[in-house]
Amino acid sequence: MTRTVLAITAIFLCTSAAWAILGTTILARTYSAGSGLEPRVASTWGGPQQQTPPSASTSRIVTKSVEETVNGQIVKRVVEENVTDPLPLERSRLRVGLDLEQRQKGLLWFTTYRVAFGGDYVFRNDTPSDQVRLTLAFPSPDAIYDDLVFRVDGRPVRTTTANGSVSALVTVPQGGVVRLETGYRSQGMDTWHYSFGEGVMQVRDFQLDMKTDFDAIDFPNGTVSPTTKTRDSRGWLLNWKYSNLVTGYRIGMVMPERIQPGPLAGRISYFAPVSLLFFFFLMFIITTMRRIPLHPMHYFFLATSFFAFHLLLAYLVDHVSVHAAFAISSAVSIFLVISYLRIVTGPRFAFVEAGLAQLIYLVGFSYAFFFEGFTGLAITIGAIVSLFVVMQMTARIDWGGTTRMQPADESA
Repeated sequence: MTRTVLAITAIFLCTSAAWAILGTTILARTYSAGSGLEPRVASTWGGPQQQTPPSASTSRIVTKSVEETVNGQIVKRVVEENVTDPLPLERSRLRVGLDLEQRQKGLLWFTTYRVAFGGDYVFRNDTPSDQVRLTLAFPSPDAIYDDLVFRVDGRPVRTTTANGSVSALVTVPQGGVVRLETGYRSQGMDTWHYSFGEGVMQVRDFQLDMKTDFDAIDFPNGTVSPTTKTRDSRGWLLNWKYSNLVTGYRIGMVMPERIQPGPLAGRISYFAPVSLLFFFFLMFIITTMRRIPLHPMHYFFLATSFFAFHLLLAYLVDHVSVHAAFAISSAVSIFLVISYLRIVTGPRFAFVEAGLAQLIYLVGFSYAFFFEGFTGLAITIGAIVSLFVVMQMTARIDWGGTTRMQPADESA
């Protein structure tokens, strides 16, 4: 008995070492490739975007007297200086549509999206000049912008594009207002932000309506929550509405992430020794109680069948969805164990005890990693239930030197 236990322990330790190597290999493949993939995806699709309000300003020439020291004497001269006067933004009406289009590269999913932006802004000219320059800065220099709209008081105007922005020079009488309509279609990755400006800003008569085609909405740190949220058939309708806001925060949205195949397969591989330990323990208890002769070589082939699950999963997730890869790997591993033990011990033990144990400890424990935040709880519950079952099964065993079942206490 002692030699059998030592042999099974050696098989378990060697298989655990193989799983550690496999998990390290998977994570190395994932992150070594991922470090180069993200810039490539951003260069072809676009990176995170942050839109800012347009600006309106006038310029004027002012003269002032300056003093200079020339040959030890103070000389006064008059110079001209160009001064820019910003116009106050009095109203903002914004529309944002976010459509999620995640893309897989290798063992990683990237949270790419399409965005449709539209803005309606009103500025008041409270400066001495009537020549106003309106400028809209694009949210990212490395992106494409289609269906660009730039209208002033409902009419298209001649624009110039330079330094990541589009601008136009229009005439606005002193004390008058100018309405700027902007819009475009673009695409980005990970996050979308709307910033009111640098530092703490005052925002007047502001409203932003955002529509998403996904349910898992999340707001980044340093952003304000929407004032209203409404669920629709495809996602959410979100609204930010303020009459007179002073804030240094932004408005933002984090795109929902999919299960990452590479990191998931790596974590499952690192955890695999726990699944095998429970399986070996239960098999050893049952075969000892029923006097089923399982040789250490049988345990070796059972361990390799478990390892086949993780090895197949590691290389299937490159080609099919992670759920399909998990189902295929599970079916293959269970087939290996049941078809083997059916010959060794008979169909009942293979299909019932061994098959059910593998379904719980290999498939069930591994699938718990799909539920972020509940993995530890699910495995803990499974371990406690297993402990209860084994304790009930072995309660009458004479551990002093025999495995005979003890008679029940008639007085009980």
